[in-house]
Amino acid sequence: MTDMNTSGASAATAQGPLAVYRQRIATGDIKSDPDQARVVERLDQLWRELAAMPERAPQAASPASKGRAFLAGLAKKLMSQPTQAAQSGPRGLYIVGRVGRGKTMVMDLFFGCAPVRLKERIHFLRFMQDVHQKLHALKAANPGMADPIPPLAKAIAARVRLLCFDEFQVNDIADAMILGRLFEALFADGVVIVATSNTEPSQLFQNRPGADAFKPFIAIIRRELDTIELDSPRDYRRGREQDRQTWLVPADAQAHATLDRIFAHQAGSASTQPVTLEFIGRSFVVEQAAGRVCRFDFNSLCGKPLGPNDYLALARRFPVVVIDNIPCMGQDEANLARRFITLIDALYDNGNLLFASAAAAPDKLFTEGEGSDAFARTASRLAEMGSESWLEHGAQAAQAAHSLARA
Repeated sequence: MTDMNTSGASAATAQGPLAVYRQRIATGDIKSDPDQARVVERLDQLWRELAAMPERAPQAASPASKGRAFLAGLAKKLMSQPTQAAQSGPRGLYIVGRVGRGKTMVMDLFFGCAPVRLKERIHFLRFMQDVHQKLHALKAANPGMADPIPPLAKAIAARVRLLCFDEFQVNDIADAMILGRLFEALFADGVVIVATSNTEPSQLFQNRPGADAFKPFIAIIRRELDTIELDSPRDYRRGREQDRQTWLVPADAQAHATLDRIFAHQAGSASTQPVTLEFIGRSFVVEQAAGRVCRFDFNSLCGKPLGPNDYLALARRFPVVVIDNIPCMGQDEANLARRFITLIDALYDNGNLLFASAAAAPDKLFTEGEGSDAFARTASRLAEMGSESWLEHGAQAAQAAHSLARA
């Protein structure tokens, strides 16, 4: 996989997540929260179980590890090996709860302490994009391969022992059809998984075409992971100081003029012209782009059949995104809202700056219809993306990305 946050080859940490959590409370870095503490105690148990297990050495990388020849050789080698029985090991954790309750914070605290050299932490949306890219490459390198999932799973398990997923969700039928067999193979090879989610395992990908075929994956999650709820009464993302220039209501002529000024400022001296993004055999035309910034009307971005890969490619190419005319969505616009959720997930995980005009505040955009409950996470993320701290960090990241692109 690419773009994963991989740990360095450091020794097992001396302190577990519970000790670090208490230290952060003592220093005033975070506030004491009994519900968070309960989840951290369970993560501390997993930390001790991992510390008691022998470390596994990483598989040596091939100089041609990014080439088709290596992929072909990997597939032949791994497919020729007998399937291993499931390896006993610690049970992973599925942390579920409402938005803004600190799920990501406690998982990241655990990840930093985890006494495992081979560990990766990644947003689940990005993980699935990487999975699709690798499957595409394996098929291209091995035209006669009937099933590229087993060698891909073995390649992942060969270099990672602990996988931490943020925002575990399944909205795409292509993802749903892959996940069961991929995770079954990862668990069989002893990979430990910790995930955060706003959705109970039993509700993943339900009320969708193909939901019945996804139920075996839900059974795998329940078999291999302990589900623990984090439902603190406080939303820690709310109440942060907002920059009023990031989310403009209503989407009128004045808002359009303000976005004109923002686009010009972010573009600097760069001229505006179309840009075509190429990825996984697909192309995505960005009609209005200038340097590090791109601009869309909402319907041209979410009213078309675009998916996670399109939005992630956009997020990676343009650190700053401007969107005009985001509407309120009702029961008949569930697909529109779902694409918008996927878009914001991509921008949030990538740390993009977002400037937009809309018909209403984020938490008023989609209040009725299939998926409206899940939209609360999106509204919370949009609130955070308008905070002073996000803008400061995002501006620095955007400038660094732009400078790297020009180098």
